[in-house]
Amino acid sequence: MAQDQKVSADVADMSREDITGFWDAGPKLLRAYRRYQTAKARGGVAGALSAKFWAVVHRFWSVMTQSELHLNMQIEGGLRLPHPTGIIVHPNAVIGPNCQLMHQVTLAGAVTLGGHVDVGAGAKLIGPLTVGDHAEIGANAVVTKDVPAGAVVAGVPAKVIGSRL
Repeated sequence: MAQDQKVSADVADMSREDITGFWDAGPKLLRAYRRYQTAKARGGVAGALSAKFWAVVHRFWSVMTQSELHLNMQIEGGLRLPHPTGIIVHPNAVIGPNCQLMHQVTLAGAVTLGGHVDVGAGAKLIGPLTVGDHAEIGANAVVTKDVPAGAVVAGVPAKVIGSRL
């Protein structure tokens, strides 16, 4: 089995989102997103007040990172944002479990990332499109078509240059 496949494409590893330091912006942005979702699901007055609080916290971390992860989008567990600067994700995008987005990534439109997809710095994915499980998008790639599972793509426009499987 390839080294990259040790990370599951199906079962979220929430430890990938652990906050490890005081100024750990990526995990703090995700924590605000997750707690907002939990509060909204709880409902009632307490849920509404809690959701408002977490929306403000999310806004703070969005401004600090200059990133846009919409509060009502679908993000599975285990998302890693190692350098969460300038990440823009469309509200209709869906991010699968255990993905990783590097800095300056844009998911424009209805982009669906499968499980354990790594997106390199500066990559632009312009949907609608689907990226299969265990795929890897190279830095500064411009992806405009579906990416098969396990593929490594790079370039402008992005082309398959290898395989992780």
